Amino acid sequence: MIIENFDTDKKVFIIAELSANHNQNFQTAIDSIKAIKECGADAVKLQTYTPDTITIDCDNEYFQIKQGTIWDGTTLYQLYQKAYTPWDWQPELKKIAEELGLVCFSSPFDKTAVDFLENMNVPAYKIASFEITDIPLIEYAASKGKPMIISTGIATEEDIRDAIDACKRMNNDQIALLKCTSSYPAPIEDANLNTIPYMKEKFNTAVGLSDHTMGTVAPVVAVALGARIIEKHFILDRNLGGPDSAFSLEPAEFKNMVEGIRNAEKALGKAAIEINEKIKKSRTFARSLFVVKDIKAGEPLTEENVRSIRPSHGLHPKYLKQILGRKAKTDIKKGTPLKWELFE
Repeated sequence: MIIENFDTDKKVFIIAELSANHNQNFQTAIDSIKAIKECGADAVKLQTYTPDTITIDCDNEYFQIKQGTIWDGTTLYQLYQKAYTPWDWQPELKKIAEELGLVCFSSPFDKTAVDFLENMNVPAYKIASFEITDIPLIEYAASKGKPMIISTGIATEEDIRDAIDACKRMNNDQIALLKCTSSYPAPIEDANLNTIPYMKEKFNTAVGLSDHTMGTVAPVVAVALGARIIEKHFILDRNLGGPDSAFSLEPAEFKNMVEGIRNAEKALGKAAIEINEKIKKSRTFARSLFVVKDIKAGEPLTEENVRSIRPSHGLHPKYLKQILGRKAKTDIKKGTPLKWELFE
């Protein structure tokens, strides 16, 4: 997948999710983007909604949060009043991010957000886990012809297929699916990262991870399993508080995650059994057949006077049985690498 000028096939795309971690302070948002760049991320992601575009101001039982989450005790509307990113900030935040060399895009939560983001000329759209069932929204975003990154935290396989089909109906096959556990924070034992290669094979799309676990283990393991996109919440300091602070990484932690991912990429390398120059040199210390006792001319080669030992200057050990019993053509001193020309 190509997002702006970034090719996820060549390098894992690391997204810092700013979400609500600006606490509706514009300078905090700016400082966060600068820190995100310093941590080595490739992109910063915003969220484009208002309380009124994502829900309604209602406090009946349907809108109360009471599911054992960190947000229990409030309503959806009250939560999003605290969490949303003011829209008039977003063009300026995108400009700042791009001047720093970061990709900047967003999650739209309704059609008006898509229109707003189109005016900002964002390079991609992210569909949040809880919006994966909003097929009209997905179709509208996909119709803009930008890459579609879709989180699957609450999705059934049917939901995922419906979302993919919605994109393709709009002639958009630039689709990446993110494995996601929609718990905040998510227990590491619920990560189920083996789903990543399963999703890649099942749906034939790019895959990645939107991670809500604490720490950096899950993203690094995800890359080893084939994830090409990693999204993680970022905060300058968890002591700032806020709706998403509990499962967000601070700068030192985020930087450590980036380094772990980049090292995982280096370690994975390519699928090939080959010998490079370093390995060729190391093969000097492989086994080979050596004379380990002086042998007189005419004496047979035996397991007493010929052995497989390090280094590798003699015949390959696979010839040991073949040469036993053969007779030396000349005197051979202990420590001589065995060669064909030394025996009959």
